[in-house]
Amino acid sequence: MTTFGPMVRRSAKAGGVLLAVGSVQFVLGMAIAQLLWKGSFSLSQNYISDLGGPDAAAAWVFNDSVRILGLCAIAGGYLLYRAFAPKTFSRLGVAMLLLAGLGAIAVGTFPEQSPELGGNIHALASLTAFLGGGLALAFLAVAMLRDTRWDGYRLFTMLCGLVTLTAIALLVSGRYAGLGPGGMERLVAAPILLWGALVGVHLQRIATYHPDTPTAPPIYGAE
Repeated sequence: MTTFGPMVRRSAKAGGVLLAVGSVQFVLGMAIAQLLWKGSFSLSQNYISDLGGPDAAAAWVFNDSVRILGLCAIAGGYLLYRAFAPKTFSRLGVAMLLLAGLGAIAVGTFPEQSPELGGNIHALASLTAFLGGGLALAFLAVAMLRDTRWDGYRLFTMLCGLVTLTAIALLVSGRYAGLGPGGMERLVAAPILLWGALVGVHLQRIATYHPDTPTAPPIYGAE
């Protein structure tokens, strides 16, 4: 049985930082857009994307922050791939993370209630971002098995993925479990953002691989 680690490349650490920065700045962007909202804003009834719609006082803040989130997900996901063994689930997980990033960029580019195709692009982009993020975490959790670099993190990753995917199914079916449509949508997004915010911290705690260190154990990408 092969065990990978316990070191990680510097580029993968940089990828984790990008994911963390993207997640944190998006949460801040949402908070700012909500504070500047004119009138009453309901976390249970207002969708997240309402903050970027035509009625939002700081729509540009939200739309720019979600685009930055998407760019960080794409760049961070690409670099994060070096933190996993080259297996099917790691490839699928990173591919879904990149897809989620593209979806996030589209969410900010085609805001809610925008005239393009009657807003269908925005709806499709949101689903792509959410579903891609949930599947990415589920696949990456499987890719973390028998990899000592992810000890203590793989269960958290799987739980985040399952919560997001379950919440997506409830949201799409119109079952809000007392949270309202806005609350259920936030339950979809929160695990992905929390995972992204913590992955950078986790990777910084792992020793950095140096190819010129003769005692360093072999890891993926070290050849």
